Amino acid sequence: MKFMLKHLDKVRPLFEPGGKFERLYPLFEANDTFMFTPAEKTDSAPHIRDAIDIKRSMIMVVIALIPAVLFGMWNAGHQFNTVNQTGQTGLLPDFIRGLIIVLPIILTSYVVGGIWEVAFSIVRKHPINEGFLVTGLLFPLTLPPTIPLWQVAIGISFGVVIGKEIFGGTGFNVLNPALTSRAFLFFAYPVQITGDTVWTKAQDGATLIEGFTGATPLAVSALVPAGGNVVQALHQADYGGYTWMRLFTGDFGGSIGETSTIACLIGAAILIISGVGSWRIMIGSVLGLTAMAGLLNLLPADEFKAFTQLPFYYHMVIGSFAFGTVFMATDPVSAAASNAGKWIYGALIGILVVLIRVTNPAYPEGVMLAILFMNVMAPLIDHLVVQAHIRKRKAYLRKFSHA
Repeated sequence: MKFMLKHLDKVRPLFEPGGKFERLYPLFEANDTFMFTPAEKTDSAPHIRDAIDIKRSMIMVVIALIPAVLFGMWNAGHQFNTVNQTGQTGLLPDFIRGLIIVLPIILTSYVVGGIWEVAFSIVRKHPINEGFLVTGLLFPLTLPPTIPLWQVAIGISFGVVIGKEIFGGTGFNVLNPALTSRAFLFFAYPVQITGDTVWTKAQDGATLIEGFTGATPLAVSALVPAGGNVVQALHQADYGGYTWMRLFTGDFGGSIGETSTIACLIGAAILIISGVGSWRIMIGSVLGLTAMAGLLNLLPADEFKAFTQLPFYYHMVIGSFAFGTVFMATDPVSAAASNAGKWIYGALIGILVVLIRVTNPAYPEGVMLAILFMNVMAPLIDHLVVQAHIRKRKAYLRKFSHA
């Protein structure tokens, strides 16, 4: 590593102002700071020593995503081998098959998104931010394994350019870039990202396993008529046999990184222990979902959709709630910043998730829309929290001055 550091120091003048490759300095700086701790320091006091910077925060999120990535690869391969009756069974064959399916999606996201990041950095002459390490991995994990690679390229381009760069780059974006990319694909190419056939990759010419439908747990829940028992419907083998434990572990078709609640909880523990992810937002989302689901459970079962009777602990393991709460809602740029605001922000996400799922038959998954809507509302929440503190402070000062 010392040899590499000496080499970088030697060629640095070529990329600095006046050098031959001055325009490529953002690319050099990104490579330098990715491998080594920056040597820059403040010129004058005050000085603050902190081992955490943007690079280390973003890398910690990537580390927290590893369980979801690994499980997503295995699950994609497992579903492929099972449904296509390939005869290949076991942990290793499933993982290898999943690696073949998922890795090109992740690489496409990183390569295309990285090109946009470098292009904007060179034109605007600002450093390449490590935040894209997270965006480039989050986005593919929200996609089905059948997604065409050209749509991955278009989606990440939209998220980086429209969702982030036009606002000024990392730190200035209003919406979560990965969710913006996913929302664009959802509305622009709904056939390839929704329906019963997109969650498990089918091999051309293969004889699919008998009874395979590909219906997701959310789709099953949304179709149960009033008066029906949604939990029993989920458990029926004809609909996939979605027991709570199976939903918790994630052994079924779905978006690559969103099916396993266990993997998401491991990621949550890493983010909370490291101090990178906001536990207030996570717990607030769980409390909001629990309260809203419990309130809907009080409605007469025979007069309203059976989906209203789904217990809160099923809402938590169905769809992308765990993944969205842990990795999307806690985005430090687009989420609320104040402590009280984080509780409110998280609780409203949980409430909206249940409302969108239950009341919108055309869109039973509400996590993406709930988080994007609250991204827009986050500045208002923080403003109201600050104003409340100001009013409280003024009242205290008036009381103190009259004493």
